[in-house]
Amino acid sequence: MQRPHDSQEQAPRLHSSALRRVLAVCAAVAVLLLLALGTWQLFRLQWKLDLMEKVDTRVHAKPVAVPEPAQWAQVNAANDEYRHVTLSGVYLPEYTTRVQATTDLGSGYWLLTPLCVQKQSHAGTDSGAAQSSHIVIINRGYIGQEAAKRLPAPAATSAGKALCATVADRAPVTLTGLLRMPETGRAFLRHNDPANHRWFARDVAAIARARGLDGALVAPFFVDAAAGQESAVGDEALRPVGGLTVISFTNNHLVYALTWYALALMAAGAFIWVARDDQRRQRRKNNNEHHH
Repeated sequence: MQRPHDSQEQAPRLHSSALRRVLAVCAAVAVLLLLALGTWQLFRLQWKLDLMEKVDTRVHAKPVAVPEPAQWAQVNAANDEYRHVTLSGVYLPEYTTRVQATTDLGSGYWLLTPLCVQKQSHAGTDSGAAQSSHIVIINRGYIGQEAAKRLPAPAATSAGKALCATVADRAPVTLTGLLRMPETGRAFLRHNDPANHRWFARDVAAIARARGLDGALVAPFFVDAAAGQESAVGDEALRPVGGLTVISFTNNHLVYALTWYALALMAAGAFIWVARDDQRRQRRKNNNEHHH
């Protein structure tokens, strides 16, 4: 027959055993979760390395034609950012927007100028050749703060779809550069202020609206012009310096993976230590009870 004090002693033991099982399950879940996070970071590391390799290939590849309006919907950062492109057209310097920039040359501005790109098309033997135009905003390069003060204030247009037709007699240019996706309207906690001509981010859509350009005709990306493509005509101090694109990627995934794996190892080690310590305590308790 079981004695009353035996039942009283068994209850705390059952309670302690159940608690240990719950803690063991929690520890196992924590370790598995930490291992999963570490493995996920390794996948992210491989993705980042592949992206960096693709970008490097794009940058150093022969330039290809800039995407046309029919292709704009498919342009994205993963497949097109930093693609080496070429295009021809007519600059609209009066609609240039200055965006604040910090480069190796100092603090100043990027000069973003619309370029009317004309595509020749044939509508039939009788109608002859017709021209359709769209606009790609070109980051012509960097200009210092003092030189920028001598530039005229940017204009706003009301010409709409007819804008490119009004400048058809201007000298065309052909340039190469890197395709860039637009930046958001916020940079380093500073918002673009179009009304006062203060720009901190290269937000293509906002710049097009501020200049009065027809948004449907403006490409949803811009092009960083390569170095040495500005005309030697005019004041050299007012010519922007191109080719200053900085290509850098934050790649801390390996550090994150090692951190998660280290935490998993620590969690597993802590649980094993606690379990062994609990077993030692239980053995000492059983030995004391046996001697008594």
